[in-house]
Amino acid sequence: MSDEPLPSAESEAAPDEPDETPEAPARPPAPAFKFSTFLLTFLFVMGIYMLVDQPARNGVAEALNSILLPVIGFGYQYPLLTMFIAAALEMLATAIAYNYTTDWIKQAKVAKWNTAFRKVQMEALRSGKKDRIAALKPFQQRLTVLSSEVSIAQLKGMAVTWFLVIAIYTWVGIFIHAAYNYTVNGAAAPRDLITVGGSSVHLYLGLDGIAFLPLWFLVFSLYTIPSSIAFRRVLKHYWLQRHALTLAPTGPVGGGA
Repeated sequence: MSDEPLPSAESEAAPDEPDETPEAPARPPAPAFKFSTFLLTFLFVMGIYMLVDQPARNGVAEALNSILLPVIGFGYQYPLLTMFIAAALEMLATAIAYNYTTDWIKQAKVAKWNTAFRKVQMEALRSGKKDRIAALKPFQQRLTVLSSEVSIAQLKGMAVTWFLVIAIYTWVGIFIHAAYNYTVNGAAAPRDLITVGGSSVHLYLGLDGIAFLPLWFLVFSLYTIPSSIAFRRVLKHYWLQRHALTLAPTGPVGGGA
């Protein structure tokens, strides 16, 4: 047997190790508060609440009435003009909100990429080669994420639309009802009359045969649809034009000053 001493615990110890234990990974910072996100969320929730609760809906409409009636009420003299201005204001506000929350460049790029990807994907499916189909999966996942981001941005703009449509439609209904019951010195003097086909009809009562849907609702809807299309196209064109100007070259090479 060898007379060499047994190795001590110190000699068998592992090489020098750091005394300090590794620090825990830092937590990601909390997302910053955005007033715009809070406002959009509030309007969306408020719109749902107004839809199911009539007192809340009427309360918001009455608050609007104190602002809109003195400005565009015209003493109930011109109900069609009042509805037209209300529709224009509503659609202008929703178009601005939609334009603010929508990245038109990103939306156009994603639509273009989706079209190109579908073409390549169809060719891969027709070829029957699994490796080609598998190679497209990362691109498909990325496009799915981008498409969802575009859709979420559109939903943010819809929050304002949702709230204003309910509020303004309710206010117009209250306004037309007040015009129909308008009195002068205690005598009935309804001011919601319009002429259709040579005969006078009340906007509040509607046409014969469609009593379940008052005429003012149809007329106001006809005002809002073209107004929405016009305002959105104008704002989109204006925004894209400004973006194109920022990308235009300047100086002698680009022909600029």
